[in-house]
Amino acid sequence: MKGITSYLSFDGNCREAMTFYRDCLGGKLEFQTVGESAMSEKMPERMKESILHATLTKKGFQLLGSDLVSNDGLMRGNAVSLMLRFSTKKEIHATYEKLSRGGKATYPLEINFWGALFGGLTDKYGVHWLLHYHQHK
Repeated sequence: MKGITSYLSFDGNCREAMTFYRDCLGGKLEFQTVGESAMSEKMPERMKESILHATLTKKGFQLLGSDLVSNDGLMRGNAVSLMLRFSTKKEIHATYEKLSRGGKATYPLEINFWGALFGGLTDKYGVHWLLHYHQHK
């Protein structure tokens, strides 16, 4: 196994959400629409601008996303969280503030019993995030 990558599903607002994540986290963002793909001819016209595949890449991580969901539709849950590990206190505080805009801060940033600065939030798209900074001595 080479690793694991997070893939987020959206209900028509993938472009908006992934642009928000780029603005919060930085990195290079690329989109492929349904209309730009080989499957374009098989899809209804209303789907042509939907995001087939989005990729946000920055040193240390890759976040993928799409507007296409299963036949059951989009179902949000709290079983999965994305954890971000930071190099500085300044970076974790700035990212927590940005990601929590329009969302819900579920766990404020604070030093925990294991000695790390840690916090959690659910962003305005319903994605759960954990943020972690541990200063090694």
